[in-house]
Amino acid sequence: MSDPQHKQDEGTEESFISHLVELRDRIIKAGAAVIIVFLGLVYWATDIFRLLARPLMENLPKGGRMIVTDVTGSFFVPIKVTMLVALVIALPIVLYQIWAFVAPGLYQHEKKLVAPLVGSSYLLFLCGMSFAYFVVFPTIFRVMAHYNAPLNVQMSTDIDNYLSFVLSMFLAFGVTFEVPIIVVLLVRMGVVTLKKLRSIRPYVVVGAFIVAAVVTPPDVFSQLILALPLIILYETGIIAARLIVGKDRPVAEEEEGAAG
Repeated sequence: MSDPQHKQDEGTEESFISHLVELRDRIIKAGAAVIIVFLGLVYWATDIFRLLARPLMENLPKGGRMIVTDVTGSFFVPIKVTMLVALVIALPIVLYQIWAFVAPGLYQHEKKLVAPLVGSSYLLFLCGMSFAYFVVFPTIFRVMAHYNAPLNVQMSTDIDNYLSFVLSMFLAFGVTFEVPIIVVLLVRMGVVTLKKLRSIRPYVVVGAFIVAAVVTPPDVFSQLILALPLIILYETGIIAARLIVGKDRPVAEEEEGAAG
């Protein structure tokens, strides 16, 4: 007679292995999507890097240029930029593969929430990157060029250092533009209430300027162009949470108000 516990263990092991196989297949598909996009863009790698460097080049003094301090930098940096662009373009496919893997374990109401959540997060991240490229970069480089002029020093940077700087800015502003999503999720999950979010506004304002001081160059104007959008996006998140999930928790808010 077979042991029921032994059969259960075998079934659990087979289920675990099948999940690993599916995860491997999803990773391969996501990686293949990125590689296919990369191969389609790699011919224009130099042009893509030139486009990324435009905000700096347009604000350098006459005759200014970027430099290369690494022998292979002029080849690998454009390739890195192209790979990152390919990742951003293929990100919807990557996110879909993640969704397809985790979806069977979600409840129906969670599945309905994930699709708009992922889509809006992707769009907001792109908005944050666009804001950094079209508004923040020209402003910061213009300010830095203005500071260097009285010192009679030539403003130039290594292309690898420039790539590191713009990636950190893209990440900072991309994450900043996710604030409305984070606020909505916190309210939706019942972690905080709308009343609590409104009450901590002063701390959010202070926190926004602290984050801006850490992330951006050490000048007031650069800090403002990160701190102010962060505050505005926080307020946008409160409004969105009120419109999307506010009606789900009116009693909780009233009870909190009564307790206060």
